[in-house]
Amino acid sequence: MRQRIVRMALVAGVTVLALLLLLATCGGGADDPKGTPKPARTATGSAAPAAPVTRLTVPAAYDTHRGWELPDVSAGYVVDPATGLVAYLEPVGEARYRLRTVDATTGRPRWTGRPWHPLGGPGDVPRLLSLAKDGRRYVVAWSYGSLRGDPLTPASSFVSLDVYDAADGARRRVEVPWPDAPIVTATGPGVVVSDGKARSTVVAPDTGEVTTVAPEALGYPKGCPECRTLTEVRGMTPKGLLVSGARSFWVRGGWASRGHAPSGADPASGVPTSLTPGHVLARWQHKKGARRAATHELWAVHDVTTGAPLVQTECRKPAIEPGEHPRAVTSPGARYLAAGSLAFDLDARTGRCFENPDGTSPLTLTTVTDDGVVYGAGSARSPSDALAGGGNPVRIDLATGVPQALPPNVRLPEAEVAGVGLFRWTDPADRVHLVAYAEKG
Repeated sequence: MRQRIVRMALVAGVTVLALLLLLATCGGGADDPKGTPKPARTATGSAAPAAPVTRLTVPAAYDTHRGWELPDVSAGYVVDPATGLVAYLEPVGEARYRLRTVDATTGRPRWTGRPWHPLGGPGDVPRLLSLAKDGRRYVVAWSYGSLRGDPLTPASSFVSLDVYDAADGARRRVEVPWPDAPIVTATGPGVVVSDGKARSTVVAPDTGEVTTVAPEALGYPKGCPECRTLTEVRGMTPKGLLVSGARSFWVRGGWASRGHAPSGADPASGVPTSLTPGHVLARWQHKKGARRAATHELWAVHDVTTGAPLVQTECRKPAIEPGEHPRAVTSPGARYLAAGSLAFDLDARTGRCFENPDGTSPLTLTTVTDDGVVYGAGSARSPSDALAGGGNPVRIDLATGVPQALPPNVRLPEAEVAGVGLFRWTDPADRVHLVAYAEKG
């Protein structure tokens, strides 16, 4: 009898073990760094959310009764104008996150990724990027930290990238060994991990292939010895890495700035200040002896593929050189570009610098729409300060170029996509809400 009980217990144990193995096998998939990416869960038949509960004071172009609201995007979000996708991070427990996506127009859920543990400490939050390659769109969540082994094994630092196909959420994990805190960008068909100087690695979002580019292989232009000074990898373009040196910039294996200076500029003075998927915004000095060389600088938007200057304008030189140049933002259709006090219409080939003639009281521009409307603020310290309510809000129609003051309590849209403006506010529990209001008309 005792032997029979033992046999029955053994059979039960084997059965439980088999079930556990089966569940473990079924639960792998997209979380396996070496596995084939699998689609995430897709929401089907999900009803559109109710109109946003929060009624913010916003520009008159938006209807606060039509739209949607996400109650907690404290961990961050990213917008992909090409697909009308809003992706945001949702905390799961104390140390895990999952990526969720919604339709920008309706707020309906699209797909949801599986939870994962990012690198770093308990308070470290992954960051989000979006990019495109060969017609496919991707969302990338990345983190940086160490994987500690046994006490005799030193810690290894990595940049961990979870690359999601924007169409269905299929996920690929890529880990790049990296010794120090990285700069991670996605302005072209690859994710660039750099040290802010000449060392960089490029990750292909479609295959996960990792390509390391040595500093000596950055394709320094001939006849430019100063290009090897202050060398910095700026990002990725369709033709290769964008690199800068002292008073010059170039695309590795492609064009160089000295052959594409805007009219009236010193060819040996170009400094790239911001890179978007289609354009490079660069600052130039006037040619020596020019009438306004001592007081003004030239700003030009260059085609990222050819280097050709498309449009230019000028601004007063700052009394104090800024430590960080403003990031360029574009309209969803990429016709308009704004950065700091600069705004450009790339189709009409016009540009403006919104400041007083003596260089005082420059505007800080934050958002530009497909209708050629720019939002910003005067007397704001930075774009983030303007979006948080700092300064005096303004609206500018680039067709006229005349700033119009908005009521002081108006919140500015962080972005516009698919016919809705996106706004943020923080509730008393310190949770960040993302509120989408539809455009009127």
